[in-house]
Amino acid sequence: MSMFARLLWWVSALFLSAPAWAGGPDSIPVEGRSPILVELFTSEGCSSCPPADRFLEKLDQQPISGAEMIVLSEHVDYWNDIGWRDPYSSGTYSQRQQAYAKHFGPDTVYTPEMIVDGSSQFVGSNAELAEKAFRKALSRQKLPIRVSSVSTVDPNYVRAHVELGPLKPAYSSHTADVYAVLALNRAESQVSKGENAGRRLTHVAVVTTLTKIGEVQPGQPYSEDIGLKVEPSSQLYNRRMIVFVQEAREGRVLGAALIPLSTP
Repeated sequence: MSMFARLLWWVSALFLSAPAWAGGPDSIPVEGRSPILVELFTSEGCSSCPPADRFLEKLDQQPISGAEMIVLSEHVDYWNDIGWRDPYSSGTYSQRQQAYAKHFGPDTVYTPEMIVDGSSQFVGSNAELAEKAFRKALSRQKLPIRVSSVSTVDPNYVRAHVELGPLKPAYSSHTADVYAVLALNRAESQVSKGENAGRRLTHVAVVTTLTKIGEVQPGQPYSEDIGLKVEPSSQLYNRRMIVFVQEAREGRVLGAALIPLSTP
């Protein structure tokens, strides 16, 4: 049995099914489910990445009982000079992966790399390590994040209000950064060159904007009105917004929230 086949078997066999990410603006987090942030560093120029991309798509369908899987597909740019330029790639995501390497070690910059809650990393098609990382993430208490007053009336910005309760020692004793993300629900490419030439590749939760919007000090709450710039001609009905909180020094994700977007 191939690694990817084992991975899909594991997803279907070990966990109960749950509905796709539910709720909407002003209804975060999903009741009774613990958010887990799953980042996949990937590239359309990498022949090993499509199985991990498909795995991320399975996770986006919420297969794990008790968990709200909040997935991010971050396309790195260092494959772009090897035959195919990934249209979703950015140096921003390559730099974010490099920052993770300071925590995990210099040999952890590769594709496909999956990082769970900023504290576990592994090859994105490794079923056993994925299981361990998800169980570890479910065992941790998460900082609640409230996202309200979400507006897409302005075609150039997504606006919202973000609140966190006090950053208590139960969550972290370190300063934490607050990030907001815009991502495409779905995207695809017909690849004509490089290692995946001739293949049509599909993706979920493709990050287009990742912005640090503030920071929160130990013992302090956080409240902020934010505006995220939307690229020209983007389709808001194919978008989602994610807000997450991450320790500034250690990189551990303390909480995350997902907000579907729709046209007004």
